[in-house]
Amino acid sequence: MEWFSTLSLALGSAWTSGINLYATVSVLGLLQKFAGVKLPGGLEVLDNWWIIGIAGGLYIVEFAADKIPYVDSVWDVVHTFIRVPAGAVVAYAATSQLDPSVTISAALLGGGLAFASHGTKAAARVTANLSPEPISNWTLSIVEDVIAFVGVLLAVFAPILIAAILAAFLVGFLWFLPKIVRRLLRMFRAVSGYLSGKSFDKAAR
Repeated sequence: MEWFSTLSLALGSAWTSGINLYATVSVLGLLQKFAGVKLPGGLEVLDNWWIIGIAGGLYIVEFAADKIPYVDSVWDVVHTFIRVPAGAVVAYAATSQLDPSVTISAALLGGGLAFASHGTKAAARVTANLSPEPISNWTLSIVEDVIAFVGVLLAVFAPILIAAILAAFLVGFLWFLPKIVRRLLRMFRAVSGYLSGKSFDKAAR
């Protein structure tokens, strides 16, 4: 069952990378550094202090940016091109010691899971930014961070549970996919309008 644990860790970490990439990398590195966890494949390099430090620093930046209405959506647009490929890379690295067919499949699934979790996160933020108060942004940000941290821990220590969570998430994602796509399109239009000096609310309609 070692292959199952490795695959669950790979896909679970890819999923959390779509939510918060920097938290994922930091936690994985710290777990190997201090908790005696042996990460599979190429993920073993994450216990390097430079990697932990850079990921931790970027997490702090994201922690602040994620709390600011409009700025969080701009951040999400930019990170569409970072979190999704990073999810594929994480899954690929974790399974690099398995059969190549498994590694390639994991990379494809990892990228898909990262896209799904990132898209869900970004769509929720569009809805939150249409409200005039900042509390919803703070609440969503904290919940997302908790999901990312807990998700990584489950991916490492509870492979069966994280596999069940991923399956349930995919069912929900596919069910709400049309709404998520519409929200993502609104996000890109809203950010474009915001950067052009227009009202975020007007651009998001």
